[in-house]
Amino acid sequence: MIIAIDGPAGAGKSTIAKLIAEKLNITFLNSGSFYRAITLSLLRNNIPLTDTNAVIDHAEKLDLDYRNSRLFLNGEDVEDILHSDAIDLNASKVSCIVDVRHIVNKKIKMITKKISIVCEGRDMTTVVFPEAEYKFYLDASIEAQAKRRFNQGVSNLSLEEIAESIKKRDEIDKNKQEGSLKIAEDAHYIDTSDLTIEQVCAIILDKIHI
Repeated sequence: MIIAIDGPAGAGKSTIAKLIAEKLNITFLNSGSFYRAITLSLLRNNIPLTDTNAVIDHAEKLDLDYRNSRLFLNGEDVEDILHSDAIDLNASKVSCIVDVRHIVNKKIKMITKKISIVCEGRDMTTVVFPEAEYKFYLDASIEAQAKRRFNQGVSNLSLEEIAESIKKRDEIDKNKQEGSLKIAEDAHYIDTSDLTIEQVCAIILDKIHI
């Protein structure tokens, strides 16, 4: 079984997807972690993000694995360091590269061949798993997105700066050549701005029949 969830950053996708996975006792997978891990490796190795060929070549050589809902980069658990401001600023640029998306999507499909998952990202319902049994699009106002990000305490930016950063990132994500952020026709749309995590989970679980 595949439960696919899309939406902008700050809509609560990761938190909610994790909880749904726990409640259903299946694997949680965050596609964004793959792009963030690639970005981390590019920054560590001082590879210019503007050099598309170099980025693709580097991404192809990386060993990306997902174990117990955590991303491993060349055998290193990097899950806890994937949300720095530098990675936040650059991950969307890396994920815009079509060949990098193909690399990540191929890896995700390999990982999910034999297991039931809850996966979340930007194009899970439209590109990676259009055949998913259950599709959801979680949305939230820019104000709600920024406040949630600010309250995570992992950014050095002000609330206003985070809001501006999210606006720019959403604009990039919605205009990607491939894998752009959009609502699948058969996805359930949920505005999470004024809902609690528990309320959103309840809405999603009510749609899933096992």
